[in-house]
Amino acid sequence: MIVPDLHPTERVARINGSDLHYWVYREELGPTAETVLIVHGLRGTHHGLELIAAGLTGRRVVIPDLPGFGDSGPMDTRHDVAGYAEVITELIGRLDGAGRPLVLIGHSFGSIIASRLAAMNPSLVRRLVLINPIAQSALRGPHAALAGLTAAYYTLGERLPSRAGRSLLTNRWVVLAASRAMTRTRDKQLRGFIDDNHLRHFSRFHSPTVVNECFQASVTHTVTDYADQLSMPVLLVAGEHDEIAPLEGQRALAARLPDAELVVIADVGHLVHYETPEAAAVEIVRFLGRSDHREKVAVPEQIR
Repeated sequence: MIVPDLHPTERVARINGSDLHYWVYREELGPTAETVLIVHGLRGTHHGLELIAAGLTGRRVVIPDLPGFGDSGPMDTRHDVAGYAEVITELIGRLDGAGRPLVLIGHSFGSIIASRLAAMNPSLVRRLVLINPIAQSALRGPHAALAGLTAAYYTLGERLPSRAGRSLLTNRWVVLAASRAMTRTRDKQLRGFIDDNHLRHFSRFHSPTVVNECFQASVTHTVTDYADQLSMPVLLVAGEHDEIAPLEGQRALAARLPDAELVVIADVGHLVHYETPEAAAVEIVRFLGRSDHREKVAVPEQIR
């Protein structure tokens, strides 16, 4: 698997107590280019979204490490949806975009953060793209028991002494098991690439407390919480076999939004950004090029 070297510029902003690290791709395009800001999911970093950024040609792309993950320090406040949305809102205010609304993309838990931000500050977001969006609570439905066990796992990690808790949450075999559970590709090289990325970056968090706060937020909130306030055009990019964000929930979410497109990527699960980034990027570019002047009606589901 060859990852294109986009030579991003790393920058740091002090926001809510966090030294927030973010990367600007194609910075040479300047503030006159359309800006796309991407928010990663639970235990992710900016690395996992670089393949999506590679496909968004002609646009300046900004991807932060959320506070408490990757290179970014923790916040002074709780690491929950509201706290993260506040940080990203502040970051948008510091980007030189001549006051123009930008494109906001969120993957998985990042879809909830992005949706809250767009709902609370619609003037900042021209279009919203949600990849593998969390449309229904993991604590309900066919996988509720597994979600409950996972919640107990993160809670135990926080309650144990610091070294023991970190050891539990970063266990190599647990990380690999989670990686394999989410991967659907049969390509051995791609599977190896995904496993390697998870082993490198999945455990780059500040503390077990940060991870547990983030996980609890991810299972007690959904994009649906903000659906009635999302007036801008929204693209939902779903995986056909996503067990974390089931397709049934995506369809229900799309039906609630006034201007929504649902695109289903075939033969993939929750790792659209790793397994089918080219297909996702093509759909995003198409969506961003769509005319703004159209009647707001839900668009039928499309399978790619």
